[in-house]
Amino acid sequence: MNKFKQVVISLIVVILMSGMWSSAAQNNEKLPFYEVPEYSESFTAGTMAARMIEALGFRFYWATDSLTEKDLAYKANVDGRTSLGTIQHIYDLSKTIVNSTLKKSNINEKEDLSYSELRSKTLNNLKVAADILRESDDISQFKIIFGEREIPFWNQINGPIADAIWHCGQLSIYRRTTGNPLNSKVNFFTGKVKS
Repeated sequence: MNKFKQVVISLIVVILMSGMWSSAAQNNEKLPFYEVPEYSESFTAGTMAARMIEALGFRFYWATDSLTEKDLAYKANVDGRTSLGTIQHIYDLSKTIVNSTLKKSNINEKEDLSYSELRSKTLNNLKVAADILRESDDISQFKIIFGEREIPFWNQINGPIADAIWHCGQLSIYRRTTGNPLNSKVNFFTGKVKS
């Protein structure tokens, strides 16, 4: 009878754990940029800028998917940022990107966010920015604002957007170094995940 109870308890634990893994996977897929959205029918400055941010979102999504404590603590050398520090930096860049589209000034505020909060907020910032840009006929209105200083949208491309893409590449290399490579089913050319 004692063995029977152990088997039943083991089965219950397995069932509960598989439900939690399934739930975690479903929550993960609810975040934006699990895949790159379908492309726009027309080429405009707004749809092109939105697509760049969607590509960034897709790369960030997968570069930061299922990171372990070991992954988050990794840094290439003593002077470098940890992976978690790099994710924080990308989050800060995402705030600059979204604030531009919301026509808000950038305020340097300290936030104490967990890995999952940083990841979620970054992806959602990028989604908001891409959605606004896609619908815009004139993206020159979306300046980067620091106090009284307004910087043209051009700097958004070679600044925060390019910088964030660069750092997604770093995260991909870091996680490969720690033995947790990117999901091999992700296709960055198509922006899709193979079944």
